[in-house]
Amino acid sequence: MGHWAVMIPADLWAGERLFHHDSVRLPGTGPAAGDDILLVAGDGRHAVALGSARDSRRGTLLVSYARRAFDDPVRVDDLKLVDAVTPLDPETFAAVAARLADDRGARQTWLVSLDLPIEASSPAEAVRQFWSYVSELGPTELPAFVSPSGNELAMQAFVLGAETNLDPEEDED
Repeated sequence: MGHWAVMIPADLWAGERLFHHDSVRLPGTGPAAGDDILLVAGDGRHAVALGSARDSRRGTLLVSYARRAFDDPVRVDDLKLVDAVTPLDPETFAAVAARLADDRGARQTWLVSLDLPIEASSPAEAVRQFWSYVSELGPTELPAFVSPSGNELAMQAFVLGAETNLDPEEDED
């Protein structure tokens, strides 16, 4: 079994941070099915996930996620990546893997909502317009509101997967 560092291009990385997927298809070749993969953000300085290669064809590599550190990437300045797909020795791979947070750890229930004022002639029409807005605007323009279950006062707005301040009074100086 091999160990590899695979860079995830910035545009693909941005999409992976917005939506939960079980796997990701990346440009590159080299790893065989079952090989360990360390996903590194396009800057080459941050490890963002661990996974395993599922298959490789037509210049792409399918990687199944095992661990994600999307919200808390690990600095890997010591990695010397020579290409978008770089073989790693088992010791280097294990050292970085040990530093990545396990996303299967302590889980809690979160309330996530999206509220839109919609003018419509019926509830059914309002729902259709709601889903159209969600589809058209998506996570780049619509804020999602998130709070721990049971602590709704801690609600925060998120746009593009990052906490966002929507209070216009706080923006005025």
